[in-house]
Amino acid sequence: MPPCPAPDTSWLYLIRHGATANNRARPPRLQGRRTDPGLSPEGHEQARAAAEFFQSVRLDAVYSSPLARARETAQAIAQPHGLTVEIVDELVEVDVGLWEGLTWPEIETKNPDAYRAFMSDGSVNPYLGGETITAVLERSAPALERLMAANPGKTIAAVAHNVVNRAWLSKLLGVQLAAYRGIPQDNCGINLLRCKKGKIEAVTVNSVFHLWRS
Repeated sequence: MPPCPAPDTSWLYLIRHGATANNRARPPRLQGRRTDPGLSPEGHEQARAAAEFFQSVRLDAVYSSPLARARETAQAIAQPHGLTVEIVDELVEVDVGLWEGLTWPEIETKNPDAYRAFMSDGSVNPYLGGETITAVLERSAPALERLMAANPGKTIAAVAHNVVNRAWLSKLLGVQLAAYRGIPQDNCGINLLRCKKGKIEAVTVNSVFHLWRS
């Protein structure tokens, strides 16, 4: 866990929400902002494991995307600390447009040209009828940066989504946005970010030790 933050430093735990049935379908089904399923039983267990991890961490605030799967995860983390989850609309998941609820093999068959364009560079070629990864970064990164700037000397948590997290981490890690899919983000994986004197850096990416079971 991070030390007690210095007055000029803030720490952010950025967490992907727990699993839903769509996440665990084989193959997985795309799940953007147009449908709003809650956590699956496995997802609730992952959220409980994350909450148990955070019991040993001093949290000053917990933020969340407005979608149910993120809010349920955030509430599990916030409750032991007596905190109320604060909703940040800009952290909502990518709009996957006409591909909501489909699998990638179905998309490749149904919309082969749009599929190939997106897979070649999703930063400029959108999900069909939805957003590009650049659009996700442009709306979510400023919100996350504001949260860190607004909490000097504090440790906070934010629960967001696979694409939102990957887009911002790509920027922080110096990874080309077209290669964002190479950054792992497991359900309830935890990323730790530090903001010191206005400079934000990634300290850890996709920690999952709290999810391991013997």
